[in-house]
Amino acid sequence: MGECEWRILLYLLRFKLKRTLYRFTHALSLCLPVENMTDTTSREIRTDDYCVSYDEPTQTVACQGSLRLSGMSEYEPIVDLLSSVADTDTDTVILDLTDLEFLNSSGISMLSKFVIKVRHRKTVTMSVRGSRTIPWQGKSLKNLQRLMPSLDLQWD
Repeated sequence: MGECEWRILLYLLRFKLKRTLYRFTHALSLCLPVENMTDTTSREIRTDDYCVSYDEPTQTVACQGSLRLSGMSEYEPIVDLLSSVADTDTDTVILDLTDLEFLNSSGISMLSKFVIKVRHRKTVTMSVRGSRTIPWQGKSLKNLQRLMPSLDLQWD
């Protein structure tokens, strides 16, 4: 096994994912840099189409690119990252979507579940940053605010 495969295997073990052939093959495309695997203050999932990262010092989850994954099973690594963020001992979570050009219905469902999980931690405040220039964000982000009325929605 090459270095990239070992990093991905460690990544899968770290988040306790089931090792199906499909998920492993999908994970091979991630090829996460070593520094993101060992740095506990920053986590990143990157492909040619998108990047989802968490920066612990700023408590910010940033999504960039185009998330057109087919079904929740392909969103599993991102769901695991978001779940670990929701489970951290923090008082604020920022979700920065200003550079997320496209998100399909499975992705919107994933974000909705994340917002609900954060809402259940009653001591956590959440801010979502969006862009008015990206058509899908207007209606979808307002729906997130309906799921968590205290959510602070900020527009670029």
